[in-house]
Amino acid sequence: MYLAKANYKEEDVIHVLTELLKTIIKDNTVIICIGTDRCIGDSLGPLVGTMLKNSDYKYPVYGTLDKPIHALNIYESLSDIQKKHPDAIFIAIDACLGEKSNIGNIQIREGPIHPGKGVGKILPKIGNYSIVAIVDEINEDSKFTFSNIRLNFIIEMSEIIATSIILAT
Repeated sequence: MYLAKANYKEEDVIHVLTELLKTIIKDNTVIICIGTDRCIGDSLGPLVGTMLKNSDYKYPVYGTLDKPIHALNIYESLSDIQKKHPDAIFIAIDACLGEKSNIGNIQIREGPIHPGKGVGKILPKIGNYSIVAIVDEINEDSKFTFSNIRLNFIIEMSEIIATSIILAT
């Protein structure tokens, strides 16, 4: 269920996301950013995590460029996070694939994300809430690759998400 949806080019995108995040983020919030820096399209999560860490964001953040949470370490990472924060509200952040018309949309959803789903991987669901950015079109013929995504596009969306989270606290 979408709680908010805005395109990264919309003038009020940060305001729209921030106002909703103010109702979600509590003192026991933990941010979990999913992805890898080895693929531009999948680097959104670690970029957001790094931006939050570099801003001295006051709540715990996991998944950064230097310590990403990705398919190879996701089970161990989630286990450690859940042990450290058993009563937390988890907000998961990830890039995702979608319809071509939705590329550039940032969505806040109630419920978990399903990392790897768009590229055919089965990984654990993450989050009480999720923030996803649609970075490319899903293509059944080549679903294991992000086609031709520009780094600047990913950085712009990452900055919008990180800024919205910071302003909401």
